[in-house]
Amino acid sequence: MKLHSYFRSSAACRVRIALALKELDYESVAVHLSKGGGEQFGAAFSALNPQQQVPVLEDGGAALSKSLAIIEYLDEAYPGLPLLPATAAERARVRSLALAIACDIHPLNNLRVLRYLAHSLKVTPEQKDAWYRHWIALGLAALEQRLAREGATGAFCHGGRPTLADCCLEPQVYNARRFGCDLAPYPTILRIDQACQALPAFQRAHPDRQADAAA
Repeated sequence: MKLHSYFRSSAACRVRIALALKELDYESVAVHLSKGGGEQFGAAFSALNPQQQVPVLEDGGAALSKSLAIIEYLDEAYPGLPLLPATAAERARVRSLALAIACDIHPLNNLRVLRYLAHSLKVTPEQKDAWYRHWIALGLAALEQRLAREGATGAFCHGGRPTLADCCLEPQVYNARRFGCDLAPYPTILRIDQACQALPAFQRAHPDRQADAAA
């Protein structure tokens, strides 16, 4: 199993967390998204994923893209230590929380969007950071309301063990901190973040602990 990843990619981090939680071994292949104009635009990686995005997971002759699809593949292909709950309603809730991050928060603040703002629209660094913080605050505020009021929330986003939702939440919190977002209004999210950070799987997958982070 081979994971094409970049240490600061939220999407790649989700898959690293999932692999660690499921105790699956893999080879990590670094794809630097900035060096040399972006290694994801090279011919070899473009052939692997025409969208020119990480992560890509190679397993059993298949090259899989899109982090949530990859994680659900891992749950189906390697059912031990599942990342989705037992019932249809519970699985729908976990997917809903994950999609609120992966579809509503993350895309607006992805690297290619920030580059477009800076290079094509010529916004100032201050304006770019204000854009980032606006969409983070809007998304996390809604997520905080759900997690705080819904009875299915436990030590983690759903119950007492990490799920697909936590795989998505933790990288987003990391990025929010990196951009100086105020997280004080989200005590439930911070509590879950603390519970995640205490687990070795999340520690191993952390962006700052990846080999390409040091490089």
